[in-house]
Amino acid sequence: MVATAEPQDANRLGFTSGLVVQEFGWAEDVDDALRDAIEEITGTDLVDEEYDEVTDGVIVWWREDDGDLTDTLVDVQTVLDDGGVIWIFTRKPGRDGHVGHSDIQEAATTAGLHATSTFSIASDWSATKLGNRGRGK
Repeated sequence: MVATAEPQDANRLGFTSGLVVQEFGWAEDVDDALRDAIEEITGTDLVDEEYDEVTDGVIVWWREDDGDLTDTLVDVQTVLDDGGVIWIFTRKPGRDGHVGHSDIQEAATTAGLHATSTFSIASDWSATKLGNRGRGK
């Protein structure tokens, strides 16, 4: 697969130097150039699903057959620092594993989140930012 993400695409995610970003859903089909660009911006390696310290941000690679998105979104929030950002990367329409925006929105709402923006992040991937609904603690 030819990756086309450029560092300026990753800049749209809002990550900055020194942040710890945890990655969920890694598989052979992820966009390595996008991963590299995020690591270049933060100056740190992405940490995997087993990491159990507090993180500043989360990226989730998600495909249609990956299971229950709501459960995953609940799980990723458990180690996310207050104010941390969650990005879900899904296959674009017409690609194997595509997940519809309504499915993302439904899972996010059930997990206490909401989708705030979606854009193309790489040749085969779209990025959707998920934010807190602002509920009291």
